[in-house]
Amino acid sequence: MVSKRKPYQGVWNIIRFNWHFYAAAAFVTFCGIIVLTFLSGLLLSLVYVGLFLAIWMTVVSLMVSFYVYDCSDLYELHWFTPKGSDIVLNINAGFDETSELIRELYPAVELHICDFYDQEKHTEVSIKRAREAYPLSDHSLRVSTTSLPYATNQFDKIVAMLSVHEIRNAEERDIFFDELYRILKYDGQLIVVEHLRDFPNFLAYSIGFFHFLSRKSWYATFDKSGFIFSEEVKITPFVSVFLLSKNGNSH
Repeated sequence: MVSKRKPYQGVWNIIRFNWHFYAAAAFVTFCGIIVLTFLSGLLLSLVYVGLFLAIWMTVVSLMVSFYVYDCSDLYELHWFTPKGSDIVLNINAGFDETSELIRELYPAVELHICDFYDQEKHTEVSIKRAREAYPLSDHSLRVSTTSLPYATNQFDKIVAMLSVHEIRNAEERDIFFDELYRILKYDGQLIVVEHLRDFPNFLAYSIGFFHFLSRKSWYATFDKSGFIFSEEVKITPFVSVFLLSKNGNSH
């Protein structure tokens, strides 16, 4: 693993940014255990099943998160191979875990960083907590999803890792990808890394998988903006890397 990441950093971040979910699960489990002493027959069996499912889903989600964020090669960035002269834009939604890794792995690239998080539009409490825990660097530029302050055809590569799903409004997301298309060079590459609303992520996160977008939704967004889909790389069964270009050829 790349040296910048600490042991258990991924799963610990999941817990502290989403502690309200785990607190609620613990409270429900505690109440269920107390209720068990007053029940019998079918109701008793149903509560046992409910407790088992609640505990099982919580444990599985944490185990999968540990696997994805702490044990896989996700943060080794094998899917990102810039040239030394490339101009790269790294996009985040208020929580940036990759810019320092890119600087470490590819010190010769010209790296630009932008943050599109808007607390009025992007209301996930986990993002707010992440931002408080990891203040963005002075090199990160605050931007609007509807108008990026970059020149047309400026970037060789654009990276959006585990961030763009936070744009929940489909129209806003389409406008954002139109802007990404504008600022990407003709032979450049857009890299989108995301969990999907699919069966593996349902097994891992149960109803939490609704926070992600389906593969069909991503393809529709890419197509509307004019991007050409090149390849989908799976980083574990739970994370997809979409490689996109303007003309079908990217470097």
